[in-house]
Amino acid sequence: MGVTSYTDEHTSPVAPSRIFRASIVDSHTLIPKLLPQVIKSMDIIEGDGGAGSIKQIAFAEGSNFKSIKYRIDELNEDALTYSYTLVEGDALIDKLEKITYEIKFEKGPDGGSISKVTSKYYTQGDFKLDEDEVKAGKEKVLGMYKAVEAYLLQNPEAYA
Repeated sequence: MGVTSYTDEHTSPVAPSRIFRASIVDSHTLIPKLLPQVIKSMDIIEGDGGAGSIKQIAFAEGSNFKSIKYRIDELNEDALTYSYTLVEGDALIDKLEKITYEIKFEKGPDGGSISKVTSKYYTQGDFKLDEDEVKAGKEKVLGMYKAVEAYLLQNPEAYA
């Protein structure tokens, strides 16, 4: 098994606690409302939404994927950290065992935030990841993040 790791960092003018609550804690409610053309539904199918819970995302018609399931490994609202493991779905092609994500929000300049995301792809055998597919997936996730950020900027009272 091979492991390929990527780390990305994004800045936002939104305070870390607000964007954490909106994009992580309440993602299953907010993101399908903001992006119905992308996300059909996002449901907690096991647990209470905390560590050990399983979430399922159903993608809208026309998407490359039908659905995915992931396990929440850590959700720490005080430290603003979140980690999860993709455990089932179309994104896990035959040669991927799993994908893990670790996310941390920190205070940034001028009251904003910095989010740091580390993703690890666990491949089977000598399979090599398609860098273009990884990049496209990361761009879609960034698009969701930017949609939440725009919503919070337009609604300063939300998640305050």
